[in-house]
Amino acid sequence: MRIEPFGVEQWMNTWETRCDLNLAETCVASLTLAELLQIAGKTQSMQADLGELRMTYGAITGSHALRHAVAALFKGQTAENVLITHGTIGANHMVYQTLVERGDHVVAVTPTYQQHTAIPRSIGAEVTEVPLREAVEWQLNLDTMRAAMRPDTRLIALTNPNNPTGALLDRAQLEELAQIARDSDAWVLCDEVYRGTEQGETMPSIADLHDKGISTGSTSKAFSLAGLRLGWIVGPRGLLQQAEIHRDYTTISVGMVDDYFATMALENADTILGRSQEIVRRNLGILVDWVAGEPRARMVRPKAGTTALVALDTDLPSYDLCERILERTGVMFTPGAVMGMEGYVRIGYACETEVLRAGLARVSDWLSRG
Repeated sequence: MRIEPFGVEQWMNTWETRCDLNLAETCVASLTLAELLQIAGKTQSMQADLGELRMTYGAITGSHALRHAVAALFKGQTAENVLITHGTIGANHMVYQTLVERGDHVVAVTPTYQQHTAIPRSIGAEVTEVPLREAVEWQLNLDTMRAAMRPDTRLIALTNPNNPTGALLDRAQLEELAQIARDSDAWVLCDEVYRGTEQGETMPSIADLHDKGISTGSTSKAFSLAGLRLGWIVGPRGLLQQAEIHRDYTTISVGMVDDYFATMALENADTILGRSQEIVRRNLGILVDWVAGEPRARMVRPKAGTTALVALDTDLPSYDLCERILERTGVMFTPGAVMGMEGYVRIGYACETEVLRAGLARVSDWLSRG
């Protein structure tokens, strides 16, 4: 199977260990295991728990305790509607393997995480992109979505909150999107890995609004535990049973230790998400102030997520610009070019606050001399 190179991941693989200040990171500032244990009140008992953990494959679909904890993040789901995966990236890939075949029609909201266009195309599906526009604050035009649909459309794919713009569909928009999908009997795959990082109230999940709605997520972004490499699919049981057939040929199960720590985290979701919301709200204010005071920068204020698309007024293409910034300042952004968004850079603002302040200050200093 041929597939196009994953632009963002190749950029990150090249530079993220070679920068001084990483403002390309998309996770909320990572927790240490010591911090997780303190939050969960497991500082004293963890060693004994792990000592008794038998290193088998464990529950292939994920432990009942973990699936129950994931289901609790939704309004109308149970553990039977949850399948545990290797990160959101594994969840998305498994959904495409399960649902999409050569010749199918997929509608994808872009810009997006590249999986949602590259994987269906690699399978042989036709992908129609519905682009978000800065002129309307990156909000999805539902009339454009409706026009892109066909009677045989198999699946709508989107990220909500959107990566990389930080745009957000509210309940009314999600309900209208669900109706558009019903009109073509289409599935909706909503990558909700940034759910929980909203600047206001947490938006509902597509899995709770559409009988063919599929939510994917993980412990990586809002839960600050990317090192666990643990995610999930939430959707109808019949879909999950079909997905299990595919996972038998790939990952079989997640690790027992990952399952243990992920369960611990999700059973304390309110505390961890409260920490994450405090970070993203404080740090977004810093980024907004920086853009307002930087004459060569502009952006649409994100409504959720951990990233923003920022336009910087220079003569350089975004890839060259980000390399130049790295070389001259040690600060890492992500070039819009690797996401099909030339003319912008993506800034991750959910890192440690002092890293964000220092990085933006270095970039301003460089811009003032350029």
